[in-house]
Amino acid sequence: MIDVRLLRNDPGGVRTALARRGKPEVMAQFERALVVEGAARELQARREALRAEVNELSKQVGLARRDGDASAADALQAKSRDLGAQEATIAGEADALQAELRDLLLRIPNLPHTDAPDGKDDGDNPVVKGPFVPDSFAEHQRVPHWETAAALGILDNERATKISGAMFTMQRGAGATMSRALCQYALDMNSDAFEEIRPPSLVTTATLTATGQLPKFADDAYAIERDDLWCIPTAEVPLTSIYAGEVLDVDTLPKRMMAHTSCYRREAGSAGRDTRGMLRAHEFDKVEILAVTTPEQGPAMLIELRDRAEALISGLGLPYRIIEICTGDMGQSHHRSFDLEVYAPGCDNWLEVSSVSWFGDYQARRADIRYKVLGEKGTTVANTLNGSALAVPRVWAAIIENFRRPDGSVAVPAVLHKYMRGIEVIGPR
Repeated sequence: MIDVRLLRNDPGGVRTALARRGKPEVMAQFERALVVEGAARELQARREALRAEVNELSKQVGLARRDGDASAADALQAKSRDLGAQEATIAGEADALQAELRDLLLRIPNLPHTDAPDGKDDGDNPVVKGPFVPDSFAEHQRVPHWETAAALGILDNERATKISGAMFTMQRGAGATMSRALCQYALDMNSDAFEEIRPPSLVTTATLTATGQLPKFADDAYAIERDDLWCIPTAEVPLTSIYAGEVLDVDTLPKRMMAHTSCYRREAGSAGRDTRGMLRAHEFDKVEILAVTTPEQGPAMLIELRDRAEALISGLGLPYRIIEICTGDMGQSHHRSFDLEVYAPGCDNWLEVSSVSWFGDYQARRADIRYKVLGEKGTTVANTLNGSALAVPRVWAAIIENFRRPDGSVAVPAVLHKYMRGIEVIGPR
């Protein structure tokens, strides 16, 4: 969440930054937060004044008792009780306002970085690198991956739907092997600098709130209400909270972590969107890379994470481009963000396969992740960044389409060969 002190001390600057997102509902929340924060401060001041008066009356009661003036002591006590009741009432009102303010701050999005491009929606996202595409695509590459995969027997969504319902996928044979190979490839490519972690796939409400998924995106998440747990939508969620509530030594930053997990998304807002093949699913595998840094380390780390994601896609030999996310298309927690997209000739579409984002101190403030500099007073809220090193479904789909051969078989990218148990070409089963 944004710093409440920023809201209090620079409301104009916050208003200007949030206005760049172009969301009227966000501005309404911000204006309400200003009112609530001011009212809460005023009530707190009144409460402290009453408390001070009650304390002074308590001293006077003691003096009256000492002097043997019982009547005066009783009158002072009655006045103290009345003021105490007023303080209790004000305390309840202040607590209610603080609760409303916290809820508003949890819903108000992050402030866009000054370098983030302005725009209304995804149509305004500028291409900042690429596109790296061949001059043309052959007709045999223009077949949708779901048709090729079904013919090869490596994608069985019909039975996946029988088992689990709509929008679940199931890879089989070499298709399943390639899904695993993609994840191992991503882990190996980042093992030089990132600690591998296998976090829990179920997390608490507090953990899901720390990264910004709650309360705003509750409808997109899978809840296990009996146990107050949630299925993770991405490994970003548990990785971010590994250091929640901790104060880190600045000399240990940046912290670099990576994880391969299954991810679960209800995709409540996907009605009418293309759900064929591997384009959109409730469950999928992904490798996430994440860093906890100082604010000064943030900009360079953002570019490093972006470059690492690019190296993975480039290494697979897929046509790709990098776009920067404009303010109107930016996610709730994002301070600055890039997407990597691959071109799928069978779908005739650019598919997002990685999102790399810098969150500033927005997530770390929610999770209470701080660091301390030796010799300096106090602590500082850390910064967090993350990127999809490799999300399987759309990369898998793009490989099937781009590497389809005239006979209907699919060549496996060379970087995956060592993970494929000797399979270099996927033919009919």
